[in-house]
Amino acid sequence: MQQAQTLWHWREHISLAQAQDGKNIKHDISLPISQITPFLQHTDAALEAAYPGCRVICFGHIGDGNLHYNVAAPLGTSAETFLQHQAAINRLVHDHVALCAGSISAEHGIGALKRDDLPRYKSAVELQLMRKIKRALDPHQLFNPGKVISME
Repeated sequence: MQQAQTLWHWREHISLAQAQDGKNIKHDISLPISQITPFLQHTDAALEAAYPGCRVICFGHIGDGNLHYNVAAPLGTSAETFLQHQAAINRLVHDHVALCAGSISAEHGIGALKRDDLPRYKSAVELQLMRKIKRALDPHQLFNPGKVISME
């Protein structure tokens, strides 16, 4: 029982520790469980090659494939300088997620921040289906209009 409590304590404090360390580039992704190890191996290596010394902090709900895959600046590099690479790092991580048949969003959804990335990672058929569901559930566009999927 003590071991379980200790593990939960560590898990619950990862986000706080990251916040104290400084800003980082956060990803809320999901992967087939069989693809978690290949994703981590390839993505970690690609990030290290592109951004030497960057620090990956990966935790989450591994049992169902949902991961918080966060990338922090190398030690000695300011977060502000590192965050200038956010778009490229997001692309690298999300492309690797797609190669592993995963999703660029898990428990936190697409939201406004990932909205423009949807056409890269979802097919035209999937986007059309999303629009149809949106129209059926929200014909007057009252629920977060234009935040995730446009009606166009």
